Amino acid sequence: MQPHFTGTVLITDDVPALAAFYAAVLDADVEGGDPFARVTVPGAVLSFFSTQGMESMVPGSMASAGKGGFTLEFQVADVDTCHERLPARGVEVLKPPTTQPWGRRSVWLCDPEGNIVNLYQEA
Repeated sequence: MQPHFTGTVLITDDVPALAAFYAAVLDADVEGGDPFARVTVPGAVLSFFSTQGMESMVPGSMASAGKGGFTLEFQVADVDTCHERLPARGVEVLKPPTTQPWGRRSVWLCDPEGNIVNLYQEA
């Protein structure tokens, strides 16, 4: 059987804050709390687990863990509409909506952990 990708887990020192950020950006609900929470969107689950919880499960696993070395991408219906609602939800925009040469219109954000978030639509 071919593997089926179902989601990503972000490890954080502040599960409630990171989960709330993504719930606001994705217009979704948070399920759970500290030390584990998740936000479900069509096609995948974005989960959040505490650094302490991860370290207790796999001692030493967080010693060399980096942050911000990837981009999470979410396809949306209308990038400009998303961009308009983000400031009211306390979300800082890194790059306002632009159309990329490869055919995507994107708005880029940074989550509280320093990870880049790309909300995009096909142009």
